[in-house]
Formats: sequence, structure tokens, C-alpha cells
Amino acid sequence: GEPTPPREWFEAPQPLPGWETHAVSGQVLGAVWDLVIGSPQQTTVDIETMRPNESTPPGDVELRGSGRLVVGQDVRIEPGVLFDTSEGPILIGDRTEVRTGSRIAGPFVCGPDCRLLGGVLGGVSAGPFSYLRGEVEESVVLGYTNKAHDGFIGHAYIGSWVNLGAMTTNSDLKNNYGTVRLILPDGEVDTGLTKLGCLVGDHVKTGIGTLINTGTVIGAGSNLFGGSMPPKWVPPFSWGSSDSLTEYRSAAFINTARTVMERRGQRFDAGVERWLSAVWETGRGSMA
Repeated sequence: GEPTPPREWFEAPQPLPGWETHAVSGQVLGAVWDLVIGSPQQTTVDIETMRPNESTPPGDVELRGSGRLVVGQDVRIEPGVLFDTSEGPILIGDRTEVRTGSRIAGPFVCGPDCRLLGGVLGGVSAGPFSYLRGEVEESVVLGYTNKAHDGFIGHAYIGSWVNLGAMTTNSDLKNNYGTVRLILPDGEVDTGLTKLGCLVGDHVKTGIGTLINTGTVIGAGSNLFGGSMPPKWVPPFSWGSSDSLTEYRSAAFINTARTVMERRGQRFDAGVERWLSAVWETGRGSMA
């Protein structure tokens, strides 16, 4: 069918009768991929708006560009790191470790307690406790996500508590340079974008060598392995490889989530368990 412009999915909000309206600045997000394509520009605005104190990194770090470099408290930067602010500012959160062999290009921001373990990282917005290595380009990575090995992730949205196995790689450009289509539960949608990688929900795990096609959507809580390419739509809480996806049972998922969260010093109590159980029921129970 004809491509569906994402903006047409949403009706503009209408003022309620008798209510005063006030114009405010900002941006209306029509779809998840708006967060991906708008993140580098928003990162630049955020760093400039916050006006955090600038600091000087160690003398054995190479600096390029005239943009702002902001380094938080107790940051550990090894020799042989390159910060390039030619295309935008860089903010490194408190207590972050930046290892030798890392090339950090702005716009770039990472939260506290991250580990930047080497490779080319540019146009990235990463939350706290994000472990990044390899090539990560113009992507949003939420907190407590582990990509500690080589592999390419580009123009992607990666949720929280995700673990990407070694050499997990996504494509963000079709061979024919056409626009990227997504397969969703309600049908296929043309995003109108020529570059879009993957959209990955919270608590997703991938095995080593996982290849992810352009515009793949992986539902929350899925555990993918086997070295084969998953389908472009992976239902939430899926388990297995591309040709044999089954249900990731609720009890097994919750046990894994408990282990992972406690490894990062996060409390896993009865409330968290009830919440995750409800999410599982919404995402997978409704499919039964």
C-alpha cells in the first residue's frame, strides 16, 4: 500500500471548552523514531541550556574542534582517547570510565557511571550505567544497557536493561537506499527515513553474532540467540532464534531480570516483580 506518514497517526490536541491555552516552545513527537532522528540536535540544545561547568581532561587526551567538552566529577580517562567537538558538544557524566582507543564525537552525552570501552561513538545519548564499545552512531541508549563488545549499532533506539551479545550488529541503510518500512502488529508502515536501525525494548537480550535487519522492532523482554537474523517484528517476550520463536515464560523472564538488576545494585522487591508481571501479561498474555 501507500506509505503512511507517521504524523498522520496522531490527531493534534484540541483545547477543552472554557480552558485557557498557552503557547510553549518544544517539539511534538509523533513516533519512536522521532527520538532517534532528533536526538543529536536535542543533545546539543540540552548541553548548551544546562550550561554545566566545563573542565579540562588529562593532558594525554587529544582534543579536536571548538565545541564544548564537559567532564563530570571523578571521571577516569585513559591515555589515547580522542574527543571531537567539531559537530557538537560532549558531556561525560560523573564517575564514567573512558578507556584507551575511544573516539568520542559530539553531539554526545552519557549519564553517570558509564563505561566507554573503545571504538567510535558519535551522536549518542546514553543513560546511566551504559557500557559501550564498538561503533555506535546517532543512537539513543537508555540506562543500564550493556554493549560491551564490538559490533555496529546505528540510528537505533535501545531500551533499558538491554544486553547486546558480542558482534551484535544492525543495518541502518537498505541496499537500494529506499525508505525504511517497519512491520508492526497493526501492519506495515513507511517511516519516510532512509536511515533507521532497530527499535529495541527494555530487557532484551541478544546472543553473540546476532544480525539485525534495517528497521527491525524487537519487543520488550525478548531473548534472541542462535546466530540467525530475527524477523523484522519480534513480539514482546519472545524466546529463541528466527525460525523458532516461542514464548519467554514469565517466571524465567522475571528471574533473569532479578539477576541482572541486582548485579547493578538495583533493588528488586515485590513491587518490581508485580510490575514486571503486569507488563508481561500486557505484552504476552494478551497474545494467548
